[in-house]
Amino acid sequence: MATAIVLFIVYPLPWFGSPFADFLQAFGWLVLAAVIALYVTAIRALHKAKTTVSPIHAATHLVTDGVFGVSRNPLYLGNTLLMFGVGLIVGEIWFFALGIVAGFATQKLSIEPEERHLKARFGKKYLDYAKKVRRWV
Repeated sequence: MATAIVLFIVYPLPWFGSPFADFLQAFGWLVLAAVIALYVTAIRALHKAKTTVSPIHAATHLVTDGVFGVSRNPLYLGNTLLMFGVGLIVGEIWFFALGIVAGFATQKLSIEPEERHLKARFGKKYLDYAKKVRRWV
């Protein structure tokens, strides 16, 4: 996000004119509202299961219901959608380009190692869950 802000200041890219830009900005606010709802429901589900929210701590329970029944990584999905929502609100393409880069980096640096941990910790239960629920959406 910081890199997108710096690029936005140093080298802003062209954006749509009114009224389409106004529509995109309004849609961006809806995306941000969805991100907040995603964060709240995911964190509540993790707390309810008495497992960690922190990606640096080992999971004690496999959460597969609620928002985790739609996405195996709703918090990371929320982070990526946050980039897109901010891009829509401020009208800057850098947020989209770097949102894609951030999503790819998140998958390689966070999601895939977490999946290995969950597979080792929960075995078949995790594998069955991974077959039913997609990584992102």
